[in-house]
Amino acid sequence: MSLMVIALASLLAAASAKPGLSQSYQAPGPSFGGSAGAANFLRPVARPTNNFGGVSPAGTFASVSRPQYNFNYDVNAFGNDFGHQEGRDGYNTQGSYYVQLPDGRLQRVTYTVNGDQGYVAQVTYEGVAQYPAFQPSASYSPSPSYG
Repeated sequence: MSLMVIALASLLAAASAKPGLSQSYQAPGPSFGGSAGAANFLRPVARPTNNFGGVSPAGTFASVSRPQYNFNYDVNAFGNDFGHQEGRDGYNTQGSYYVQLPDGRLQRVTYTVNGDQGYVAQVTYEGVAQYPAFQPSASYSPSPSYG
């Protein structure tokens, strides 16, 4: 306990003895890149701009190529059957995806996204739903063990 009191007293003595602590603001010196009070450090730095097809810095539209891509994947393993394919050219996107449902049918969604029409989907089902007859199974009841 006495060691804590000595450490606290030493800390207070060191803090009060340090000269030059002031609560007033002082203008930055020349280490900020200018004379004191000039505040050059607040001016924005010219940086290269990234233009992704919008308005150029001069106020004109920049010429850019239209976005284009195609992708697809199919999975048919371990009882799973699903896939997706999509293609885009500019603002026109078309695609479809499918999944094998637990009742045996294949659900397929074909969609388009084109400008102001938004997302338009058509859902179809292939096959007939099959529900196997219920087969009751013997219930599990472990034999008691006394040990």
